[in-house]
Amino acid sequence: MVRITEDLVRRRAEHNNCEIFSLEEISLHQQEIEKLEYLDKWCRDLKILYLQNNLIPKIENVGKLKKLEYLNVALNNIERIENLEGCEELKKLDLTANFIGELSSVETLKYNIHLKELFLVGNPCTEFEGYRQFVVATLHQLKYLDSKEIERSERIQALQYYPEVKQKIREQEQAYLLKRAKEKEEAQRRMHERKDRKEKQMEAELGLDSPDSLQYKENHQTEGEQQMWRTAEDDEEDRRFWEEPTPYTPESRLETHRYIEEKRKARDNIRGSKTREKPLPKLVTAEGKVLNVNMPKLHFSLKDDEVNNQFILDLAVYRHLDTSLIDIDVQPTYIRVLVKGKTFQLVLPEEVKPDSSSAKRSQTTGHLVVSMPKAKEIILAKQKLSTSVKPSDSNTMYKKSTRSRTVEKLEVDPKKYSFPDVTKIIPEKERIGRGPIKLQPEITETMKSNVDFENNEEVPPLI
Repeated sequence: MVRITEDLVRRRAEHNNCEIFSLEEISLHQQEIEKLEYLDKWCRDLKILYLQNNLIPKIENVGKLKKLEYLNVALNNIERIENLEGCEELKKLDLTANFIGELSSVETLKYNIHLKELFLVGNPCTEFEGYRQFVVATLHQLKYLDSKEIERSERIQALQYYPEVKQKIREQEQAYLLKRAKEKEEAQRRMHERKDRKEKQMEAELGLDSPDSLQYKENHQTEGEQQMWRTAEDDEEDRRFWEEPTPYTPESRLETHRYIEEKRKARDNIRGSKTREKPLPKLVTAEGKVLNVNMPKLHFSLKDDEVNNQFILDLAVYRHLDTSLIDIDVQPTYIRVLVKGKTFQLVLPEEVKPDSSSAKRSQTTGHLVVSMPKAKEIILAKQKLSTSVKPSDSNTMYKKSTRSRTVEKLEVDPKKYSFPDVTKIIPEKERIGRGPIKLQPEITETMKSNVDFENNEEVPPLI
């Protein structure tokens, strides 16, 4: 049974910021509601209430809606008018296509002094002789009945024949109530027959599941034949249900609704079982071999970046896909990505470092880019320069390499560096006439070195 819940009312109160205490208008049509409740406690300020095309059998729990001006309960299972005396501001009441047979119940609307419009078209009571005259004479405040204006002359004439019309209405009501009692008995009988038929069908299905029956099915029927047999049986049940002549009553309307709901649930269960029976994709074999899997059917590319010694995976996920729907698991030998629950798995050519891996989304394409450094370090030669290196960077590297080669030389280049030669200090001094250290005058040295030296004062000294 579908009931009115607070969550339903809040969802229908979006125009009022989901606030129900100050709600003035709400539409609860086509919700398969089977009982009218709680609205008089949650929404005291309601002025307009739409409840058409539900399964409501009785008007109740609306007496405290003092501000209610328009109530629409068309296409329901209502059989009499009641419990509306407290709706003091009620101006319009729509009871179209219900099952109201007690026409005398309109007398309860006398207390709704502001009621101007009443709709009863499509109800059994409208077939009674004197129906319109009785309603017009009973409800003096009414201005329109079934969208037709009530003239002053029509009301005067209805009041003149009111006693006779009222007597006829009472007699027709009694006949209708007897008919309704038989319809209820017939509905009960039909419901029991359907219940017994369903129990027999369930017993037959249980019998088919017995070992003997299973052995028989294995020997004589394939799975497809069994499915066709069950489908044919369901089609036969549907044909019997829809072709069986049934009077239009509240019970038959409710029975039809429940039958449709039961079939819908059975279809959902079959779909759910098929979904559950679908085998999960095999990601790893029994021997432990990891397989390549692409369930989301996404384009991808795996690039080997030798310069940075890493693998780069470019997975073309949907551009506007929320990142929270993507889950990444990097292992040393493979990578696994879950995209909306679907598995993408790729085996890597070499081992990588999971802890050093990184993932990001492309700002332009939205692709998932995963960088995975290789576990094995590779040292590249310095002479091998990548084409991606800038000219300025290559010059710097060349200078550094030249400097390193110069330092590694064992001999000193005399052109660039000069150091004093201790062994040649004296000869160098004699040749040049000066030395780094002057211990005594040059004349004295010369005299000591040559004994036959003769000092002639007239001869000028050599410079």
